[in-house]
Amino acid sequence: MFPLLLLLFIFVPIIEIGLFIQVGGFLGLWPTIGLVLLTAFVGASLVRSQGIRTLINVQQRVQQGELPAQQIVEGVMLAVSGVLLLTPGFMTDALGMVVLLPAPRALLAKYVMSKVVVKGANAFQQGSFYGQQDNNPFGSQRSDQGDTFEGEYERKDEDKKDDSDDHHNRLR
Repeated sequence: MFPLLLLLFIFVPIIEIGLFIQVGGFLGLWPTIGLVLLTAFVGASLVRSQGIRTLINVQQRVQQGELPAQQIVEGVMLAVSGVLLLTPGFMTDALGMVVLLPAPRALLAKYVMSKVVVKGANAFQQGSFYGQQDNNPFGSQRSDQGDTFEGEYERKDEDKKDDSDDHHNRLR
């Protein structure tokens, strides 16, 4: 992994400098700088709108009782896209714009998720917080008639009141 990162940190700036020289020679200095600033502003606004849309999708999936794994991966990809768009350069801008498009982002997220293995999450493997009914991590089966939780409770306030009354009665 380290050699790959080292190569990226060496070759990406070299490619970007070469592209700056080519585009600057064709358009001139100020139009090239304007283009870089324009892509940064447009990219930042697109990242914001796509991020809000992804956040809404995450909330909807959670409310349905599903694990929003793909939306979370897409959210991370949007953050990376924002960094790429704010980094000066035409190649990084192009990569950032591709990740901003919903269809390529969804395909890339599915690919990334297929390569990631999550251990210790047996109950969550079915794409749902509840998983299969016998794998429910909360110990009881989910009711299809609504959100019903079974349990026991004990009122502590009444216990203290009863104890103080007993103590008070003993003093009389």
